[in-house]
Amino acid sequence: MAVVEESTGREAVIQRLRDVGLRVTGPRLEVLQVLAAGGHMDVESITTAARERLGTLTSQAVYEMLRHFLETGLAAKFDRPGLPAVFEVSGPPHQHALCVRCGRVENVEAEVPRPAGEALTSWRMDGGAEIIFRGLCPDCLSAPRD
Repeated sequence: MAVVEESTGREAVIQRLRDVGLRVTGPRLEVLQVLAAGGHMDVESITTAARERLGTLTSQAVYEMLRHFLETGLAAKFDRPGLPAVFEVSGPPHQHALCVRCGRVENVEAEVPRPAGEALTSWRMDGGAEIIFRGLCPDCLSAPRD
C-alpha cells in the first residue's frame, strides 16, 4: 500500500510542476516532495533531506528552485524574525503559530478579521491578511528553561 501512496504522491508532484509550466527534473521533483512531506522547513533542512536521496545538491540550487516555486505559487515562504525563513507547499489560505523560543511554525485555521468601518477606505486590498499567533510550542512548554 505504501508503494501506491508514494507513487501517487510522486505523480501528483510531477503534475503540479507541469501545471505551472516548470520542467520536471530530478532535483525539482525531490525538493517539492520534501516540502510536501515536511511542513515548514528552512533551506538547510530542505537541502539535507533532498541530498539524502539525490546524493548531491547545493543550497544555491535549492534557493533557485524555491524562487521558481514561489514565483509560480507552488510554495509559500514564512519569515521568522531572527531565524531563517521557512517554506511550505502552497495550499488553502491559513494562518500560522510561531514559537518564540525555538522558531517552530504550525498552520492554524482561523478567520481573519476585516478592517472596521472606514479604516481603509482609500486602500485597494490585493491579498488577504496574515495573523501570526506567537507563543510557546508544546515542546518548549514542557522543556526546562536554562
